[in-house]
Amino acid sequence: MGKLMNLSPNIDRYFSSNYAQARQRFLTAAQARTDRLESFPLDLAGAGGEELATDVALITPRNAQHLLIVTSATHGVEGFCGSACQLALLDDDLLLTRAAEAGIALLLIHAINPYGFSWCSRTNEDNIDLNRNAQRFGEPLPGNPGYAELHDFLVPLAWPPTTENQQVIAAYIERHGSIHYRDAVTRGQYTHPDGIFFGGKEPSQSLRTLSEVLRTHASRFADIGWIDVHTGLGPRGHGEKIFAGRRNPEEMARARSWWGQDVAVPFAGTSASADITGHLASTIYTSCPDARHTLMALEFGTVPFDAMINALRGEAWLRTHPEAPSDIAQSIRQSMRDAFYCDHDLWQGMVLGQSRVAILQALCGLAGDPRGALTEPPVASEV
Repeated sequence: MGKLMNLSPNIDRYFSSNYAQARQRFLTAAQARTDRLESFPLDLAGAGGEELATDVALITPRNAQHLLIVTSATHGVEGFCGSACQLALLDDDLLLTRAAEAGIALLLIHAINPYGFSWCSRTNEDNIDLNRNAQRFGEPLPGNPGYAELHDFLVPLAWPPTTENQQVIAAYIERHGSIHYRDAVTRGQYTHPDGIFFGGKEPSQSLRTLSEVLRTHASRFADIGWIDVHTGLGPRGHGEKIFAGRRNPEEMARARSWWGQDVAVPFAGTSASADITGHLASTIYTSCPDARHTLMALEFGTVPFDAMINALRGEAWLRTHPEAPSDIAQSIRQSMRDAFYCDHDLWQGMVLGQSRVAILQALCGLAGDPRGALTEPPVASEV
């Protein structure tokens, strides 16, 4: 669906057309706000031959005791959305002033998975899903027999899938139910490196980089909030607030006091997300063990679940078939982009509005002011 109207001239400044543009915009915007800017390059080229890197900006007011982390592109192709949210924050004088006056530092980590962002892949250069990769490798990894049963049909020998292939998957859903199917497919698996939602065999370079960033820039803060921006699950344009912390009643209650009672909890069955392990935000507990943690994934809906899974299946097939005809390869890559990013003013406006609210709520929570009265009453910003 194309752009029907121009809701705001600012939207196109935030939503970039590719990774290279998003990165340059982030670096320019961050340089105008702070001199604490650092880049962690990958030894790989992007889709356009560009350098790939995770870029980190730290904005620290004097005597800051609290920290809000905002991350993008944990799942690379989802970076179109997360980068826009970060750019909008860097352009928001009121929010930045509020943070500074409340003694809250901001750590913006742009493109945790730059390879996936550039190549429109959800996974990294090794087909690892970074949000399943934070495991204790060397110890037994979570099993997922449901995925093992489905793998050969999820990533078939030919693309597009045959009618028989689709019938096998439909029969599985009929036998086990749609929730069981969702969990088997998306919870994460560690047995099929060429599959979808593969968590890896060891910590990825991106995960190691993130741990270093957190130890270097976040570990001195006593109170840390984290918003990790995602796309894909849920109703189109709706930002589901997914609790990303431990099975800790105090952490969960605090997240709901910040962001509302509608914070969804995967292990309680109230989220569109499966109850995963190895999620990236859990690195905060080892990198910053002495802090108080309040973690949320903000997940913006795009397309129906089946369309999203089919896009991931196609991309996994393409990785194992680099000789695929160019028209099929291009169709698969476009399906991936469309599954995780909606190039439409209305969706983009919903994203920026809900992102701003979530950031403001986090600032209020970190400041110990759940009523939101950090300074003057909120002023609507143009998005």
